[in-house]
Amino acid sequence: MISSEDTMETSGVTAPSAEREWPIETGSIARRPVLGLHGVVHGYELLFSAPPNANGDADDLQATRAILDEMVLFGINRLTGGESAFIKCSAESLTEQLVSVLPPATTVLEIPQSLEMTPKLLAACRKLRKLGFSLALVDFAASESPHPLLDLIEYVKVDLASKPDCSQLRRWLEGARVGMIADGIQTQEEYRKARALGFDFFQGFYFCNPEPVRNAKVSASKLFHIEILRQLFRDPLELSTLCPLVLRDASLVYRVLRLVNSPFFGIRCTVNSIESAILILGDTLFRRVATLAIQCAMNDGQPPEILRMAVVRARFCSQAAPLCGLESNEQYLLGMLSLLPAMLRIPMTILAPELPLRAEIREALLGAAVKDRCLLAWIESYENSKNAESRALAFSFNLDQQKLVKTYIDALVWESAASGLID
Repeated sequence: MISSEDTMETSGVTAPSAEREWPIETGSIARRPVLGLHGVVHGYELLFSAPPNANGDADDLQATRAILDEMVLFGINRLTGGESAFIKCSAESLTEQLVSVLPPATTVLEIPQSLEMTPKLLAACRKLRKLGFSLALVDFAASESPHPLLDLIEYVKVDLASKPDCSQLRRWLEGARVGMIADGIQTQEEYRKARALGFDFFQGFYFCNPEPVRNAKVSASKLFHIEILRQLFRDPLELSTLCPLVLRDASLVYRVLRLVNSPFFGIRCTVNSIESAILILGDTLFRRVATLAIQCAMNDGQPPEILRMAVVRARFCSQAAPLCGLESNEQYLLGMLSLLPAMLRIPMTILAPELPLRAEIREALLGAAVKDRCLLAWIESYENSKNAESRALAFSFNLDQQKLVKTYIDALVWESAASGLID
């Protein structure tokens, strides 16, 4: 069992002690982007972990069946926003054609190199390729002879953290149109090295860790946006002060009106001014629309995936807030602002004092051990596939892990519907 002390050490959250049974393990699903050069999203890897079987071991076939059920239930495109879905497969899921329920045009079947390539498995891969599925060889490791799938694959994924020798792979792939994916890229330095090695695509959260601007300080234009945020979270809104501020930024006015006019927010009538937008939406929804518009402006020049992650976090924290007695609007803002350093390339220690938030929310953004941070800590762990840590957090705060997972999936679906608005 993972103790509360373990949770506090890894997540930066102080958890109340609890004397009760550890809950039954359940499955989970998470999403990791596959990015091209300059941070453009190429697809998403959908990661599913099944609960251990009766012997305490993971069951690959059970995991595969479970993720396929989830894909059929939720609709794979609703989880990926229509981008390609990369899904790791077991031998059984391929030979039994279980994956055939997925849409071939947008599905990449990930095949671990460690799988024994029997004649039956090879024939199944050829059949799936003819059906229109893309194939990816993953977990690449050096071997004495070329892999039997090299003439069928469109991608090969290499975990650079294991420092493999890729020279042999390149010789085997010479002349072939195969995209090379570098996995485990967490820093900008690792990203530069992977690019220099000739990789085409990248996985890891390096894009959330941009190198900070030297002598970083908040520019006048960003301070202006922060002042709008300060006005947005006054209660009640002081329209006489807020509207002139928003109107001074033509691009911000455009973004606000574009978001308000979109069917995503359920508005069927057309608005043509900030005042009418506020009247139609009401204060709470307008605050969220305007905050998203400001985040779009602040993320200009950075990978759009940063903003997508911020939107997912905001939606998750807001929807999960009632589960632990936290305030939804504050949690929405906490999730949305949590990636502000990645957008502006300015440390949170510089940004936080400028933000119009309660002291506890500012402390949560800075990683302090406060209850207001428990949901943000959970989704940060979950995004990084730290399943044991996320379960420990849920247990420590007397939260239902499956409800949190469902809320996370709902947030992914919600963000996917909005993805065209934040690009």
